Amino acid sequence: MADHDRPLAKRGRGDAPRVGRWLGESGFVPDAVVCSTALRARETWKLAAAGLLAAVPGALLAVRYEPRVYEATVLGLLMLVREFPPDAVTVLIVGHNPGLLDLTVGLTEPPPEPPHDFPTAAVAVLGLPGDWADAAPEKARLLAFTVPADLRVE
Repeated sequence: MADHDRPLAKRGRGDAPRVGRWLGESGFVPDAVVCSTALRARETWKLAAAGLLAAVPGALLAVRYEPRVYEATVLGLLMLVREFPPDAVTVLIVGHNPGLLDLTVGLTEPPPEPPHDFPTAAVAVLGLPGDWADAAPEKARLLAFTVPADLRVE
């Protein structure tokens, strides 16, 4: 099976709704969502959106499926960030590593020290000053970070 067509694993199917709920309960409701076209990313967003809507009923979740997110480099993701709608205050990217980890580390000052990697459904919330079009290295702050293991009820 081609990597692009690989479905979300069982753990990801359980974690994505938890992360969506965390986003809503933490006040990070996206005005726009840019999601990879890979099957597992689309499945992640669908499940995360359900969790987010459980926390914030009636939230309007506009999603754009973007092929450039799949296998994107940090520079490619930065270009996507610069294209975000200027009226969107909070935007969510549903994508892949190493690109998203590299983007998070590259944009933040000081660079965060997340766990060794972003596991499936991990979330980094960055605050950028100014307009999306002005996003640049070391201009953002890490506002919040969570990994699914922190949200699981044992």
